[in-house]
Amino acid sequence: MGKVTGFLEYERTAPVKEDAKTRLTHYDEFVHLYHADQINKEAARCMDCGIPFCQSGCPLGNVIPEFNDAVYSGDWEQATAILLSTNNFPEFTGRICPAPCESACVLGINKSPVSIEEIEKHIIEMAFAKGYIKAQGPLIRTGKKVAIVGSGPAGLAAAAQLNKAGHEVTVYERDDTPGGLLNYGIPDFKLQKDIVTRRISLMEKEGVIFKCNSNVGVNVELNTLLREFQSIILAGGSTIPRDLNLSGRDAKGVHYAMDFLKQQNKRVRNFNIDQEAILATGKDVIVIGGGDTGSDCIGTSNRQGAKSVTQFEIMPMPSQARTSNMPWPTYPMLLKVTSSHEEGCNRAWAVNSKEYIKDEQGNLKALKIVDVKWDIDANGRPVNFTEIEGTTRELPCQLVLLAMGFLHPQKEGLIENLGVELDNRGNVKAEEGKYQTNIAKIFAAGDMRRGQSLVVWAISEGREAARKVDEYLMGFSKLSSKDGIPYA
Repeated sequence: MGKVTGFLEYERTAPVKEDAKTRLTHYDEFVHLYHADQINKEAARCMDCGIPFCQSGCPLGNVIPEFNDAVYSGDWEQATAILLSTNNFPEFTGRICPAPCESACVLGINKSPVSIEEIEKHIIEMAFAKGYIKAQGPLIRTGKKVAIVGSGPAGLAAAAQLNKAGHEVTVYERDDTPGGLLNYGIPDFKLQKDIVTRRISLMEKEGVIFKCNSNVGVNVELNTLLREFQSIILAGGSTIPRDLNLSGRDAKGVHYAMDFLKQQNKRVRNFNIDQEAILATGKDVIVIGGGDTGSDCIGTSNRQGAKSVTQFEIMPMPSQARTSNMPWPTYPMLLKVTSSHEEGCNRAWAVNSKEYIKDEQGNLKALKIVDVKWDIDANGRPVNFTEIEGTTRELPCQLVLLAMGFLHPQKEGLIENLGVELDNRGNVKAEEGKYQTNIAKIFAAGDMRRGQSLVVWAISEGREAARKVDEYLMGFSKLSSKDGIPYA
C-alpha cells in the first residue's frame, strides 16, 4: 500500500480532455495522460484491500493493488511487469474497457473509485516510452503449428500466448490489415490505429505470422489448415448485426453501424473504400441503439458535420446511481454519458421505431416512432412494453444507423464447412474453461464462442484458450492462468 491515508486525503481526478469543439475537428485521441503528481495521488488512493474485489471484477484478473503500489513508488518497470503478467494489451483495455474493476473497487462503496483504467493506460505508455517493451520471442520452438482465424483481441491474445509457449503461430485475417474490431470497429478518437499497429509490429518481431486478405473457407482452403496445423483456434468474433426490418427497410440511408464506422476508419487512414460512401455530413442522423457502438456513431457523425444527431433506445432510461437490484460489487447498468454524448446529441429512451419513410426517389426522409411504457419485474428489470397512445410521430432524418448489437458469427464458409457444433444462440459451442469444440484439434474463443461481449473478455478468452491449446499439444502448459500463476 503506497500511502496508508491516501484514500482519505485525495479525491479522484480525471485526466485532461481536449475541449469538445476543438476535438470535433479531428479524429485523434483527445484524452491526455496524467501528469506526474496526478498519477502519484491517484495510485495513492488504492487501499490495498484485504480482499481486492477489483481483481475479481476484472475478467483478466489484473493484479491491481500491486501495480498501483509500484506506480506510487515510481517503479515503472515493476508496475509494467505486474500488469503484463495478466494482460497482453493494456494499451487497448486502458483506452476502451468500461472498467468493471472500478465498479468493484471497495473505495467505490461510498466515494469515487480509483481510476484503475487510466493508471493501466499510463503504465503501458510509460513502459513504451522508457523502452521496457521489447520484442521477446521464445527461447525454444516446439515444432508445433497453430492457426488462428481472426485477428481481433481474442485472436491476438491467443497468438501472443501461444507464441510465448514456443509454437509457430499463423493468424488469418480476412480484412486488409490485422486488428479486427480494434482496427475497423472502434473510432480513432478512442483508439488511434498507430497504437494497434505498434502492437502488431511487436508481435511480428516476436515471430507471429499474419496473413491478411485471407478469408478461411473462401479464398483459403480449409483443408490446408486442417492438414498443416496441429491445432486451430476460431476467433472470428460475432459479426452478424441485429437488423430492424421495418416497412421501408430498403430506403437509401438505412445502414448498419459497423459499415459506417469501418468506412470512416479507412478514410482516416487514406485506405481505398470500394463501396458507396456512408456519410453523415449535413444530415439529420438517428442512431438506434444505446451501447458503445451507438456512442461511436454519434462521435463520428458529429465529426463528419451532421446537421443533428439523435440517439434512441427502446429500453427505459437507466438509473444514475446503484439501486437495491444493483448492489456493490456487481457491475451496475447505469446511465452512461460518453465523450461522444458530451460533444452533442439528443437522447431519448423508451422509444420504439415503427417505419422508415422514404421519398419518391427511395431516399430515407423520416423515421416513424412511438413512445412506450415498460412493466418492471420484482428484480427491477423491464419485461414488457406497451405503446403510449397519441405519441406516434415522424422525425425527419436522412441517415439511420442501426447499432443494436450482434447476433452470432458468420456461418457461411468457415463454420458450415468445418462442421463444428453451435449452441442455441448460434455461437460456436465450446465449454467455458475448456474452449474445445466437438472437433478435438479445433478450439474457439472470444465473441465467436461467448457471443457479443467486451474487448477485455475477448483478451481473457484468447489467453485461456491458448493455455488449453498448449495443454492439448504438449500435455501440460506453463502459460499463466487468470491470476498470473503458471500451471505446471
